[in-house]
Amino acid sequence: MSHFHPLTVSKIEKLTPSSVAISFDIPKDLLQTFTFVAGQYITIKKEIKGNELRRAYSISSSPKSTALTIGVKKVDGGGFSGYANSELKVGDVLEVMPPEGRFVFAASEAPKNIAAFAAGSGITPIMSIARTVLDSNPKNKFLLVYGNKSSEETMFYTELTKLQLEYTDRFFIHFINSQSKAENALFGRIDTSTVNYALKNKHKDIRFDSYYLCGPEAMIRLVEGTLKENGVKEDTIHFELFTATEILDELPITAEGQTNIEVTVDDETFAFTMDKKMLVLDAVLKENIDAPYSCQGGVCSSCIARVTEGKVEMVKNQILTDGEIADGFILTCQAHAVTPTLKVDYDDV
Repeated sequence: MSHFHPLTVSKIEKLTPSSVAISFDIPKDLLQTFTFVAGQYITIKKEIKGNELRRAYSISSSPKSTALTIGVKKVDGGGFSGYANSELKVGDVLEVMPPEGRFVFAASEAPKNIAAFAAGSGITPIMSIARTVLDSNPKNKFLLVYGNKSSEETMFYTELTKLQLEYTDRFFIHFINSQSKAENALFGRIDTSTVNYALKNKHKDIRFDSYYLCGPEAMIRLVEGTLKENGVKEDTIHFELFTATEILDELPITAEGQTNIEVTVDDETFAFTMDKKMLVLDAVLKENIDAPYSCQGGVCSSCIARVTEGKVEMVKNQILTDGEIADGFILTCQAHAVTPTLKVDYDDV
């Protein structure tokens, strides 16, 4: 089970008027703990105004870098993102959980051509993936289609243009601006025509091995659908949501009554009774059990556990495969107990 570690902020760089890049010093004794694969994220814990907040942020730096860097975009009502953009200072210490996540690119000896579609802060893990793709093999190629409101609001704009200059024959980028026109950007949003322009027109001579999509769910679903219509195999499409659609009675929970539940965390087992209408994670946290979690919205994978006895129903699942569900894995932030007894193991994942 992962634990939080105090890390010191070593650098804060303003990326746009509403976003910053935050870098951390990693102590020598934690270098192995914070080793990561391109595309993974960290979870930050911070108490703000008396409330403990946990937020997941993707790592933008290369696994080869000596720094661990994340991008944080300020959002309305986002308690930590506002703090990070206006109050956080170099030298401050934050509680950070070691890297995790499944939206990853693993380098191989064979040449790979990768296409990525990102919008807004969805660029953050793509930065790490792009660097790894380009650095791991001199024959690798990387295509990025990146949507924003304007050039001014484009996170990592300077770094992306530097990559373009450094890898002129292997890194191809198309900026898309929805609210302003610019010489180096297409006007509009990432849509079916944009996907087809990039893959079937501009870069039709490149055979892509994998596709990485990151950003709002609507954009991801549109790109995913267009790729499948073009004959792209589903197992080559990888995505990570940065926002999810609201859960509005997608799976009405009608179970009544109580469930006797046993929860195993860090080799300790806790037993209590919970209402079947409660989410498992909510019930666990109510008992002051230190279970892992971050987004609480089914977007990250921090709260995954295995059901060893009983049954649950998940309101929403954007992460687990059918095979993983068959093996008993659940997102506890989305799971309701539907049996009189339930055993959940956070360690067996």
